Amino acid sequence: MLSERRLEVLRAIVQDYVGTEEPVGSKALTERHRLGVSPATVRNDMAALEDEGFIAQPHTSAGRIPTDKGYRLFVDKLAGVKPLSSPERRAIQNFLDGAVDLDDVVGRTVRLLAQLTRQVAVVQYPSLTRSTVRHVELLPLAPARVMLVLITDTGRVEQRMVDCPTPVTEGSLADLRARLNSRVVGRRFADVPQLVQDLPESFEQEDRGTVSTVLATLLETLVEETEERLMIGGTANLTRFVHDFPLTIRPVLEALEEQVVLLKLLGEAKDSGMTVRIGHENAHEGLTATSVVAVGYGSGDEAVAKLGVVGPTRMDYPGTMGAVRAVARYVGQILAES
Repeated sequence: MLSERRLEVLRAIVQDYVGTEEPVGSKALTERHRLGVSPATVRNDMAALEDEGFIAQPHTSAGRIPTDKGYRLFVDKLAGVKPLSSPERRAIQNFLDGAVDLDDVVGRTVRLLAQLTRQVAVVQYPSLTRSTVRHVELLPLAPARVMLVLITDTGRVEQRMVDCPTPVTEGSLADLRARLNSRVVGRRFADVPQLVQDLPESFEQEDRGTVSTVLATLLETLVEETEERLMIGGTANLTRFVHDFPLTIRPVLEALEEQVVLLKLLGEAKDSGMTVRIGHENAHEGLTATSVVAVGYGSGDEAVAKLGVVGPTRMDYPGTMGAVRAVARYVGQILAES
């Protein structure tokens, strides 16, 4: 275990290096921070931190920079989440409140996160597998054609055309709509097949074919949207950090183009907890010079998806974590109220 003083020295090195982009020396540390000890003691502490792998010396400088291990300790033990100012919180709320539908919410969230953090923002669409049914609408289009509209609790809307075996009257369609919603509204998608399996038997014989056809389309809608979707923005921000990538920025850009890589980065959104993966903790070799800060969002404690940012390991972790958490909270509120 590091002593409290050495933890303070590590914190100071991380803060200075993130702020200046320059390796940090003992003289600069004692001038900028009230560490309460002599430069010689700071040099000894830095030597100990280097021996334990928390900081390293670049070939071109006498100063030191944090390693992945040093950033990890900084985040785990030292970095608080920096609260946003009242104007920042109001700006987030006003910007997101203007969204007109789910695509607009996701698009605005990506732009907002990229602007707030000056990193690459990634937002996953709410997963259907973790959603519940808000409403099923059935609209007559022609005597034997119906539009089925499925609305989820996260604001997602899916539309399907249904060609019925026989003409459908307004009255029978209204009856089916009412009985169907009474069974599925507020229920998880995974539970719907079992909830509606005996529904055709409750109708007259001549209506059962239409009911079965509508239900088949509904169940197809529930399962066919299995591919997770996400949106990415702010990739151009990486050009501000070319010095943070040892060889070239190309592997990072190539990794960000692969949706499956991004989904793995965000991880499975089982809860609303925050994850921070630093440098070599990211399995994809193109991203070993980056850090990922991600958090789940949704209504209540259970996340329906994740959002986060990707940037260099030389990142303002407290500020980034604060921005990501605040945006996730507002997006969750919007989905709950939509």
